[in-house]
Amino acid sequence: MPAEDWGWRITPDELRAWIVEEREGVVILNKPAGVVCHPSKNGPWSSLAGAYREYSGAEKVHMPFRLDRETSGVMLVTGVEECGRRLQGAVQKGAYRKTYLAVLMGELRGESLVALRLGRREDSLVRLRQAALQDGTGQDAYTRIVPLLSSPRGTLVRITPATGRLHQIRAHARAIGHPLFGDKIYGPDESLFVEFIERGWTERQELALGLRRQALHCASVEFDMEIVRGERRFSAPLAPDLVAFCQQTLNLPVDAAGYLAFA
Repeated sequence: MPAEDWGWRITPDELRAWIVEEREGVVILNKPAGVVCHPSKNGPWSSLAGAYREYSGAEKVHMPFRLDRETSGVMLVTGVEECGRRLQGAVQKGAYRKTYLAVLMGELRGESLVALRLGRREDSLVRLRQAALQDGTGQDAYTRIVPLLSSPRGTLVRITPATGRLHQIRAHARAIGHPLFGDKIYGPDESLFVEFIERGWTERQELALGLRRQALHCASVEFDMEIVRGERRFSAPLAPDLVAFCQQTLNLPVDAAGYLAFA
């Protein structure tokens, strides 16, 4: 990753290393945290879509869904028009489901089905911050959170959102008292986000958040239709930085390869 003031300039070798598999023109990648998905003003190699277009020579790149800059995990990309239409159609119809892995602060002892309406928090320092609303306003949001490995300091969880609201996973995790490690907006103090924007990473953030990025990883996506050669489900192993954080900081016995059972 050549360092830039604005972030990550992807190299062809890096992009090649992120590819998990390729089937009939659909490329499955394991996106690392720090990479933006859609084209940016900093040139083609500054985003996943732009880098794949340059790498593949495709005239048009289809990306049926995206992940936030700080979220790692499985992404599907194709330069084949027919595949792109099929994937985009499934997403528009809601005929797909994502499964995430996350590392939450504190010890979560049991499964939680969070059913809290979400809407903008008007008194927040952060314009887009969402909050659980108790007055009947906002949008319905449902998230299932299942602990997999835990210690007194943190818990590795599997998360399956039933709805797709803005910041849903992060807002619901905070609402049950277990925000994600590294979450500058929904962590212990939202002023940490303002501080990060103004000053970059600081010692105060290190102490409060424990991790430089939100500990969220899209582990799999499953479609209600065959996409390529009968495949419906695509997955990517847990990102190396989250594996290391679980092992070294939380003393959680995560497999070094980053795979966990999702069934």
